[in-house]
Amino acid sequence: MPHTCVLIPGDGIGPEVTSAARAVIEASGAPVEWVEGVAGASALEQGHADVLPESTVDLVRTHGVALKGPCTTPVGGGYSSVNVALRKTLDLYGAVRPVRSLDGVPTRFEGVDVVVVRENTEGLYAGIENEITQGVVTSLKVATEVACERIARFAFEFARDRGRSKVTVFHKANIMKLSDGMFIRAAQAVRPGFPEIEYDERIIDAGCMRLVQDPTDFDIILCENLYGDVISDLAAGLVGGLGVTPGANYGARHAVFEAVHGSAPDIAGAGLANPLAILMSGVMMLNHLHRDHGDDACGAAATRIREAYDRALVEGRTTRDLGGSLSTAEFTDAVIAGMGT
Repeated sequence: MPHTCVLIPGDGIGPEVTSAARAVIEASGAPVEWVEGVAGASALEQGHADVLPESTVDLVRTHGVALKGPCTTPVGGGYSSVNVALRKTLDLYGAVRPVRSLDGVPTRFEGVDVVVVRENTEGLYAGIENEITQGVVTSLKVATEVACERIARFAFEFARDRGRSKVTVFHKANIMKLSDGMFIRAAQAVRPGFPEIEYDERIIDAGCMRLVQDPTDFDIILCENLYGDVISDLAAGLVGGLGVTPGANYGARHAVFEAVHGSAPDIAGAGLANPLAILMSGVMMLNHLHRDHGDDACGAAATRIREAYDRALVEGRTTRDLGGSLSTAEFTDAVIAGMGT
């Protein structure tokens, strides 16, 4: 039986890159069927009252899995971020950003293979701010034992299930002794259940310095919300940027896979967009269907797609942002041809 997945094209280059990912996934033979949702500025343009219509949320609730392109949140008007709204509404508490070196994408470092696991629901990104008096504002950092424990367990289970060997917690518990202290205590409490996984802790500023000195010192980096946002983009910069890194958000019942780069409206419709990030996110989606739903055909399709885009990169068949000359459609065709389909 095919899996029904929600496709959310998004805005700007979103429809172009999600269309490319859909074409590749369909050509791979993956047993996937699509239903489309709408989000971002395009939702408003289509007459919806919000950037994340309830109809789109309902589709994800019903089918459990979504592939989302970049979405634009209009400035002003009181609209919240589509990404934040999805995470809160569906309780997608675990953000995962794999970062690996790609042959054919020259960078300062080689052999980078790091996964950033980010708590996705609280911390400073809870968005609780108050103006105490004129010119004085406070932002409240929220930490709960429940959220700290479940993201720590998620990180260790992710490491075990993917054959990873080490979890390193980035924190600032030397200063924020209660909130960050709770975070590392949760990780310490979970750790004994995974004796095969090495455990480490780094104060985040020293950890960042070490990350840019030798990223091979890290395997899985576990962070609270704000730290994880910053570290994810820092790590992406080690391997070529946001255009070559996928992203996923996991909850207990739902998973949303996404390109984490922007919607780039300045090049929308020009055929210049690189669909690699959303395609890599699609591979993560297929691997999720393989692992969590026992579908070997999805796992095999994920491998075919990954090998095909890796081959295209090595052979220099890339879009302009990576030094090549291919259009969005031409790169898509190159990946499909590389699968031998």
